[in-house]
Amino acid sequence: MATIPVVVKHQGTKYDIEVDPDSTGDVFKFQLYSLTGVEPERQKVLVKGGQLKDDAPMSKFGFKPGQTIMMLGTPGKAGQDVLARPTEKIKFVEDMTEAEAAQQEGAIPAGLLNLGNTCYLNSTLQTLRAIPELQDALVKYEPSAAPSASLSLSPPLDLTKQLRELYKYMSETQEAYVPHAFLTALRTSFPQFAERSRTGHGFAQQDAEEAWSQIVTQLRQKLRVKDAAAAADAETSFIDKYMSGEFTSELECDEPAAKEGGEQPVTSKETFLKLNCHIDASTNHLRDGIANGLSEKLEKRSEVLGRDATYTKTSKISRLPKYLTVHFVRFFWKRETQKKAKIMRKVTFPHELDLVEFCDDKLKGMLVPVRDKVREVRKDEEDIERARKRRKRNASGEDAADIPGGKGAKDEKKDYKKKAGTSADGDVEMGETYKTDAEIDAERDAALLAAKKELNALIDPELAKDDGANQSGLYELRGVVTHQGASADSGHYTAYVKKSAPVDAKTGKRKDEDGKWWWFNDDKVSEVTADKIEALAGGGESHSALILLYRAIPLPSAEGVIE
Repeated sequence: MATIPVVVKHQGTKYDIEVDPDSTGDVFKFQLYSLTGVEPERQKVLVKGGQLKDDAPMSKFGFKPGQTIMMLGTPGKAGQDVLARPTEKIKFVEDMTEAEAAQQEGAIPAGLLNLGNTCYLNSTLQTLRAIPELQDALVKYEPSAAPSASLSLSPPLDLTKQLRELYKYMSETQEAYVPHAFLTALRTSFPQFAERSRTGHGFAQQDAEEAWSQIVTQLRQKLRVKDAAAAADAETSFIDKYMSGEFTSELECDEPAAKEGGEQPVTSKETFLKLNCHIDASTNHLRDGIANGLSEKLEKRSEVLGRDATYTKTSKISRLPKYLTVHFVRFFWKRETQKKAKIMRKVTFPHELDLVEFCDDKLKGMLVPVRDKVREVRKDEEDIERARKRRKRNASGEDAADIPGGKGAKDEKKDYKKKAGTSADGDVEMGETYKTDAEIDAERDAALLAAKKELNALIDPELAKDDGANQSGLYELRGVVTHQGASADSGHYTAYVKKSAPVDAKTGKRKDEDGKWWWFNDDKVSEVTADKIEALAGGGESHSALILLYRAIPLPSAEGVIE
């Protein structure tokens, strides 16, 4: 149906507006909001038969072209802000530099050009780039002066410096970038990545996990950050602070004769930079593979027995890093083919990983109260959101029976206050005053804020000092390196990185994440939904997860705010 031009008069000003007879009153009010700045809930639009209701069909009023309609109401603070003159000059995308455009909300991140079997490196670099603290530390990195060219790499071949430059250039463009300088530095530092293809054409394909480990090892040696838990000027390795954990291990001889002879279990501590998920015929889930990796059999000499014996090494985690790397051990050396063959078995992994069960008793005691409170707060948040949706649907006239949890659920309106009144004969009687939706929401929000403050108070003081550690035992998945093919020496690597929440330009606060992911396939970058990640569990030659990057879930501050 064609639109009808009408005139709306508000505070002495006339506005020409097109009415769509197929729309409803709330649509018309939003049109007026865009012109006057008066929020829809503060508008009184006078039409035939009284005041315009939100759900009223506009066709029933029989508007004539040029008809004048009266509107009453003044804008609230939010509406006044809408009409305020911008403090900064508006800059359109076509007027921005390439670097400015790359920083805008919704900008597609830069891909990396494949320089000939370098997908293993591209996928590794894209996933490591998902660590914002790493990018911040690299910006401040300056190579130390080499005492002698023969003893150290010259600055241009410093792998950490080249990573800093690479990420800087990638942040300033949406076009595919050529990582030639970084690749040269990598092959100079680690000649195995300069191996030529057996077919004689270009360079050989490499294992992404080896590239990841070598880059992390270099960063551990070179990149340093301030250590908040130590003295004011003390520094520590970035990797040790944010990406390394600690095992407490016990080595014990399996033979009873050794124990009877007085041999005691040996306890030791060791640092780990990744958790291995060992895959065998019984491994179906990431948890199974991690459990397999924390217990191993060793052959070593027993001084008590005077010969070699079998020992069991059992490890428990005594420190969890903020960023956890998990490696699916899918490749093994196949003697018959002289190649690294791939274990195709399907192994599922969660978007949220709970590692509390693998921790030693001391760390477990610190983490369990926080983890359980996190789950309690989440349930409260879900209940509040569900109640708000239920009220909104009820207000729109939907039957409670059509709403999940609506029929038989507690009616929020039954929260009420007693109010004293006076009857006709002068006696005092008690009446009922129901709480408004706003009052109910305010009370629940206040209770939720208090719960978040309680959650912060549960963080162990020792853990609270270590801002590079996980303080709850819970992790959220942020990146995945995948491999497609039957062996490490062939096939194709890609990376999936979860989209970060954009920052509000006005408030500087982060908005909510949309749950989607970037898929980096060398120079091609596309947006995918979370269900795509579920398909990376393996089970064939299609893309399967090789490396997972998890990040500790964010916890509220002492004020109850989550950054």
